[in-house]
Amino acid sequence: MSRIGRQPIPIPPNVTITITDDNHITVKGPKGELARQFPRTITFERQDGTLTVRRTSDEGHVRALHGLSRTLLANMITGVTTGFTKVLEVQGVGYRAQLQGSSLQLALGFSHPVIVAPPEGIRFNVEGPRITIEGIDKERVGQIAANIRHIRPPEPYKGKGIRYLGERVRRKAGKSGKVGKK
Repeated sequence: MSRIGRQPIPIPPNVTITITDDNHITVKGPKGELARQFPRTITFERQDGTLTVRRTSDEGHVRALHGLSRTLLANMITGVTTGFTKVLEVQGVGYRAQLQGSSLQLALGFSHPVIVAPPEGIRFNVEGPRITIEGIDKERVGQIAANIRHIRPPEPYKGKGIRYLGERVRRKAGKSGKVGKK
């Protein structure tokens, strides 16, 4: 059995979980509501404050979904209770990020500012060179952060660009000059 899939998921008292017959799960909490359709080969058992994920057979593709389903459901519960954040850092001379209403306006050395509109359920916050992306859906928060980073990824010579907070960029040496030639 999957080590991750075997672990029970604790259900906080302020979270309501609805499971339909076709494995459509809705999780409601103080921060919002998330819903997801799970495969029929995965079953869910509720026992005094915990939720256990089980699989119907030991076939390879079913075993692969066991730990994944448990993690997705645990992330849904965490999202509606505490939420998720990703922090990006803008580095470079003249590179700036600022909020324009709820949208994010980036000056990244292009001839025009890049404007990123937040999808539903995502909020941006800018403090100096740091961009914070907040939301209840972990997949969405991570994907939006990756999309923003993709606009100007950090380059290896000067390190300019958008990077995740704490990300280390491997630096390369620049050109070597003409040494020893006359």
